[in-house]
Amino acid sequence: MKEKAKSPDNSNYQPIEGDLSRWPVVKMARNRKAFVKAVADESLERLLENRRSSAALIEELETTVFKERLRIKQNPWDVDPEDDRKFWNSLRSELGALSHKQSSEEEKMGQLRVMVHKVVSRYAEEIAGNFKPSHYRLARTVVTFGLTRLLNAAKLHKFTGIFKNDYTLDEKIKIKGAGDKIRTLAKKGTIILVPTHFSNLDSVLLGYVIHRLGLPPFIYGAGLNLFNIKIFAYFMDSLGAYKVDRRKKNQIYLEALKTYSSKAIREGAHSLFFPGGTRSRSGKMEKKLKLGLLSTAIEAQRYNFTSTDENKDRKIYVVPLVINYNFVLEAPELIDQYLKLKGQERYYVENDEYSDSYKILKFLIKFFTRGSSIAVSLGEPMDVVGNLVNEKGESLDSRNKVVDVRDYFVKNGEINIDHQREHQYTRMLGDKISKAYYDINCVQGSNLSAFIAYQMLKKKHSRIDFFNLLRLPEEELIIDYEAFKQNFAKLLETIKAMQKQGKIEVADHLLREDLDLDKMIASGIRNVGMYHSKQALYIAKDQQRIQSEDMNLLFYYHNRLDGYHLDEHITI
Repeated sequence: MKEKAKSPDNSNYQPIEGDLSRWPVVKMARNRKAFVKAVADESLERLLENRRSSAALIEELETTVFKERLRIKQNPWDVDPEDDRKFWNSLRSELGALSHKQSSEEEKMGQLRVMVHKVVSRYAEEIAGNFKPSHYRLARTVVTFGLTRLLNAAKLHKFTGIFKNDYTLDEKIKIKGAGDKIRTLAKKGTIILVPTHFSNLDSVLLGYVIHRLGLPPFIYGAGLNLFNIKIFAYFMDSLGAYKVDRRKKNQIYLEALKTYSSKAIREGAHSLFFPGGTRSRSGKMEKKLKLGLLSTAIEAQRYNFTSTDENKDRKIYVVPLVINYNFVLEAPELIDQYLKLKGQERYYVENDEYSDSYKILKFLIKFFTRGSSIAVSLGEPMDVVGNLVNEKGESLDSRNKVVDVRDYFVKNGEINIDHQREHQYTRMLGDKISKAYYDINCVQGSNLSAFIAYQMLKKKHSRIDFFNLLRLPEEELIIDYEAFKQNFAKLLETIKAMQKQGKIEVADHLLREDLDLDKMIASGIRNVGMYHSKQALYIAKDQQRIQSEDMNLLFYYHNRLDGYHLDEHITI
């Protein structure tokens, strides 16, 4: 029976592949030991390409040992291996003994190869996921069932609602964009999702979105620190996560991580990684992307064009994705980190951590008991050099003509390896992804309200600098309601016009004709940072004023619309 086309806004799709044994991530998991070894072996050879002398390898290992011992001393995590200190101290001793030993260059290189292989093997084992199909099904069911029941209890305003099924997650998590095309392309090639990154909840949310689109599970890099949170550790392991440790900046680790990603993509595993590298501290959309993991997609595509296995000529498709939250759990912590970095000694940071299961659960309850939603915007798929692709998977140039992406890797009639050329392609792809983020960013009422309020206060106090603006006392953070309303109406028309030009997306609730401006404003302000102890924005009891209790948070939520030059339309 032919599947009826469905919109991701309304219902789940049927799985594009019902046979779990055919999922690439399952094949990888069944051969995990061999896969980890292959990653370690390939990482070693890559490292040796540019380090052909014992002196170069010793320097690299010494640098790695120094950084790792410093990490253990200054920033240890519970999830770190129990033998961490012992391993690196032992390697340090081995390096010291080798440096004082009289031996030939060949003998030294042989011993150093063993040491480097030991390190990359340790890293590859740490990075590798532990996907289990049975756990995946359970985690998927628990996430969907649990959140649906919580939603029903909240909507019906009584605990017995937890046993109801009147409401679905579709009401809370809106998926917009090229869902049908992505499903079609996933049957032809390998999908690389590249989302924005705002919250630790992103990984679980994206797992749900992938399931709802009927796609097989994706592998994705999740911060190793999240595995400190037991409930997160279980779900991320079950949903295809591999571990990324942002503390490790040494070249040996980075090579192992890139090799893992590249090899997984070459094996046909649909993948997800956050090209911003880490959560946005400022609340702004990412402009400067981390190119390391992004480059593995380009490398994998070139490899596929020369492969003789089942993935020969398999094309790789890159899909930008923007997660649009009304409020972010970790916003106070993130904006404090951003301001500390920006202001150095001029800004003092208070500790505000959100790092345990209780606080995550508390956040979810708050989310479902308030009138908030999340919009997930899927961008148009592109090839690995940034060309848009059609339903057939063909690449289209700027004039909408079909081009063969294979030609981008050819020199003198043959596909060749050119790292400088591929680095340039990676930069091109990064620029296209960054632009797509802005085009598919979905404006929520909360984003619009925060932007207008911050800009009005900024213009009102135009003679003071940025940090003094953030330090203003609450009695100075007052906005006339009618003036705010006029700006809201003006910017609403502006973003609607931008949407028609394909320069931004607008949430459905801002397009409803049955809602007047006052209701839109009330909803938007209510949703700005609703979870936080201090209100980023609220309407005074007399309904004549809008005020803020926390300018830092207001600045954070305002930043979601930074970069569109909307401030030019604000008046006071």
